[in-house]
Amino acid sequence: MTEQPSTAPARRRRRSREETKADLLAAALRLLRRDGVLAGINLREVAKEAGVNHGQIYVYFGSRQALLRAAIAQMLEQDRLDPSTHWEQPFAERRRAMWHWALRQPDLVKLEALLALDEDPELTPFPALDLTRRALERDKSDGSLPADADGEVMHAMTAAAYFGYCIFRTAFARDLDVPPEELDARAARVYDQMVSALAAQKPEG
Repeated sequence: MTEQPSTAPARRRRRSREETKADLLAAALRLLRRDGVLAGINLREVAKEAGVNHGQIYVYFGSRQALLRAAIAQMLEQDRLDPSTHWEQPFAERRRAMWHWALRQPDLVKLEALLALDEDPELTPFPALDLTRRALERDKSDGSLPADADGEVMHAMTAAAYFGYCIFRTAFARDLDVPPEELDARAARVYDQMVSALAAQKPEG
């Protein structure tokens, strides 16, 4: 009697904790791209998209905000400005670098916008604030910024410009009837003029 091949389904390899977390983060990003920021992120839908038991997502992340913060942290690790050179640059150069970095990270910007709309108390749009403050003080002492400049607010307002541009980029391009890539080049020139003007501002009076 010859043996018949087994018809039992192959046993699926169990995913590790890190693989499961990575699958959940990837699923969250796919849903965000598909449905848009304002549709929000539903944890059960994320678990279904990732092929994971919905109970596991609560074990790993606990809340939608925690999931989004984890996705942001992962993106930051994948594309981070070189800290050994970034903080040594003067104000205008640092802000130009952040403009181009944000354009490479539109999903990260949208995730932070979603957390901001949720009024997440753990959202930190300036994760390296101590380094920022030290760099701003150096800018004022070496003349890269005027001595009486409100460096922190300059930092915040220039961040608002690139965050807002990334969020509205497609709508801006559509209304202005220009290709997004052309608008990017034009917007970068205007942003450059803005940060250069801030760096060169004269005291009042």
